[in-house]
Amino acid sequence: MKKYAIVGCGRLGTALARYMADAGYSPAGFASRGLASAKRAAAVSGSDAPVSLLPWEVTPGADIVMITTPDGAIRETAEKIAEYQGVKKDTVVLHCSGAHASTELEALRRCGAKTGSLHPLQSFAAENVEKNPFVGIMAAVEGEPEAVKTARSLAENLGAGPFEIQTDKKMLYHASAVVASNYMVTLMNLALQLIIASGVPASRGFAILKPLVQGTLSNIERAGIPGALTGPIARGDVETVRDHISEISAKAPTRLELYRLIGKHTIEIAEARGDLTGEAAGELKKLLSEPDR
Repeated sequence: MKKYAIVGCGRLGTALARYMADAGYSPAGFASRGLASAKRAAAVSGSDAPVSLLPWEVTPGADIVMITTPDGAIRETAEKIAEYQGVKKDTVVLHCSGAHASTELEALRRCGAKTGSLHPLQSFAAENVEKNPFVGIMAAVEGEPEAVKTARSLAENLGAGPFEIQTDKKMLYHASAVVASNYMVTLMNLALQLIIASGVPASRGFAILKPLVQGTLSNIERAGIPGALTGPIARGDVETVRDHISEISAKAPTRLELYRLIGKHTIEIAEARGDLTGEAAGELKKLLSEPDR
């Protein structure tokens, strides 16, 4: 049975403590900036494993070390563990940052550890660990071959679907996740502001738009991006887009710049469908590029 240590016992670290134990891994120890957090992680793992404020006190006995500190502390944490010879040879060390690659763990690689990263592609907004948050989600893995092998196995044992990314492309992967999650919130905010400006009560806006959003996601899954695109730009309806711009300019002017920007990129998708004529595409590009008055 492989032993694991968690360094950084916040929401993600605590969830890993619980569900790695449930998956058959044996706790070796827990370290965090606050001892109470480390003790909570130990408690949810169902063990009396050691807890400490100092990572190198709990990592030496681990086969797998999970570094779940804030992103800015990963490299420093790795360097400190290496300085105190806190890992044995061939220990697999994984951090869980979405933005940073396994190169943050270089100090531990030089100590003989196998380094990589495992990023659960999900937000961990709550500390409730009664429901396994890893089941059914995807998890990006990268790093040295042995670390990737261990990360894949760990993800699968937690109930997630692992997929491998290139180490030098990690930041692009993270940008994709930000667009899919964070910027979707921004896009929904734009839609809500416009429907509220149309006279719909703010309390009803999301409920009205939700079925449309869910249907669109289903269409993307079924038909792909170009195939799922509908609406005035897809059909080359220049007059409707012009009317949109006029109304937004008059009644929600602070939303016009974003509407235009998204519209310009939507033309590219419409052209990929093959339905948008060159003349209509040109008119739309010109219309959506005009400076705001």
